[in-house]
Amino acid sequence: MVTQSTKLADCSPCIASIPARRRVSILGSTGSVGCNTLNVIESNSERYCVESLTAYRNVALLAEQARHVSAKLAVIGDASLFDELKQRLSGTNIEVAAGPGALVEAAQRPADIVMASIVGAAGLAPTLAAVRQGTAVALANKECLVSAGSLFMKEVSASACTLLPVDSEHNAIFQALDGSHGRNFSRIILTASGGPFRTWSTKDMETASPEQALNHPNWSMGDKLTIDSATMMNKGLELIEAHHLFSTGPDKLDVLVHPQSVVHGMVEYRDGSILAQLGSPDMRKPISHALGWPDRIENRAPKLRLEQLSSLTFEAVDEERFPAIGVCRDCMRHNASASTVLNAANEIAVERFLAGDIGFLEITSLVMKSLECAMTDGMLAPLSNLDDVACVDQYGRNKARMLAQGLQ
Repeated sequence: MVTQSTKLADCSPCIASIPARRRVSILGSTGSVGCNTLNVIESNSERYCVESLTAYRNVALLAEQARHVSAKLAVIGDASLFDELKQRLSGTNIEVAAGPGALVEAAQRPADIVMASIVGAAGLAPTLAAVRQGTAVALANKECLVSAGSLFMKEVSASACTLLPVDSEHNAIFQALDGSHGRNFSRIILTASGGPFRTWSTKDMETASPEQALNHPNWSMGDKLTIDSATMMNKGLELIEAHHLFSTGPDKLDVLVHPQSVVHGMVEYRDGSILAQLGSPDMRKPISHALGWPDRIENRAPKLRLEQLSSLTFEAVDEERFPAIGVCRDCMRHNASASTVLNAANEIAVERFLAGDIGFLEITSLVMKSLECAMTDGMLAPLSNLDDVACVDQYGRNKARMLAQGLQ
């Protein structure tokens, strides 16, 4: 199977063929990635115009963004907020729509690149709609690959979609992988900051509060991603992403804790050479790389000053304190449905932790118990279609909710 990096290199457009102003749609514009994408676009306003913006409930910010960039379409996922969005955008020529179907329609609008940054499994249907258009998709939704990886990548291949990874780690690997030598790597290394509890004991983490877990030392992200960083579930999910993006098995995927968050990813080749991508910990770096690809564009992220770095350190992951990575590795060795249950249960577990219903260590424990139940109940069967994904996803959520009640 051709690696995704090679596929991207093979189908890379000629820079001369790129339109003077590229049309961009942003799925999930009010989230962290969406806001940073608009910041990059504003820095390069002569290169980009905005086709569609979508959000789920943040109607005030969506309307403000749509007005600011003169978007052609604004969509709110919660249909009950349609009238408010329409009122906020009255007097403009901006089209307004609402509901899950409208999110999919926004993804199908004519665009040169779609930023897929809706958080969670809710982003799967709109992102697939964008993929099927055969356009360039900048992928910032990890759940598309975790919940439906093999099926999603089949759609990418069938539509000749250009898939550009936006997660800082996968974007770093994409940059470090030479498309013509992609098959010659011996190891892909994702880096992890270690999160706010990198040096905490298991006993201390037992009483960690949501506020402490949300205090990430390096990155500014949404609540869900920040909690995933604290449990290191995000790194496990990224291993599953890399497995699908770069068509490689778990034996060639590794994680190193790198507290400075300067090296975002590394590729080790057969000859022992390691190519690394470095940059300041700012999402505008990978976003600008995806938006500008195959060219490079400017952004407002702080420049990395190597002379100001006192040291770059790396350490192995303590999987006894952070078992989520091992759980994700096990899922890669099972049928794809294991990852679907994993993702669904984790979303519910994080939700319950933020609500104060379960403890911090119970997040990963709840995911593990949900997977055990799925195996007992015969739910870890191969996925044949997206209906299967939806069914297994719903099972994982329902099981996690039920198990969470028993922990309260």
